Amino acid sequence: MFHRTQRLFLRPAFPEDAAAIHAAIARKEIVCNLASAPWPYTQDDAKTFAGAAQDKRLPHFVLTLPGTGLIGGAGLGLDSRNDPSLGYWIAAEFQGRGYATEAVLGLMEVARTLGHRRLVAEHFSDNPASGRVLIKAGFQPTGEVRPSFSRARAGAHPSVCYAVALTDCRAPGNCLPRAA
Repeated sequence: MFHRTQRLFLRPAFPEDAAAIHAAIARKEIVCNLASAPWPYTQDDAKTFAGAAQDKRLPHFVLTLPGTGLIGGAGLGLDSRNDPSLGYWIAAEFQGRGYATEAVLGLMEVARTLGHRRLVAEHFSDNPASGRVLIKAGFQPTGEVRPSFSRARAGAHPSVCYAVALTDCRAPGNCLPRAA
């Protein structure tokens, strides 16, 4: 599956992406904000990710910026309660430019197209920037803070929980947050 946003191209990872994935993600400040990535993040970890099979209902993507290359990753998974969840990361040098919000909005459109009616997401409480991204994309805080496991942190840490209903989206692009 492939998806295009205004500036980004979301596509499956290919084995030949492993070096670019490693170069973009292998920083402790990125990996420690993810649930399933180990630290240190090795070339073999990147090869494993790049070669991982896709779940048709829960795809994962690399985020590419035409003319620049791979700048991050995003995907759907299941949280500890088996709810469809959204996750993402952006390479450090591309943070703060709206790419994370754009990727989340694109992934929301993919999820809606796949028939998902609701998504959840969470971020570690010491990473409030991810919360700002989720709110910009239309997610609402659930009021729940719960422990979530991080391989890189080697344990559970408090995570702030969010959810968004996709059933109000009537056409592609309508999942975008409304201007305040």
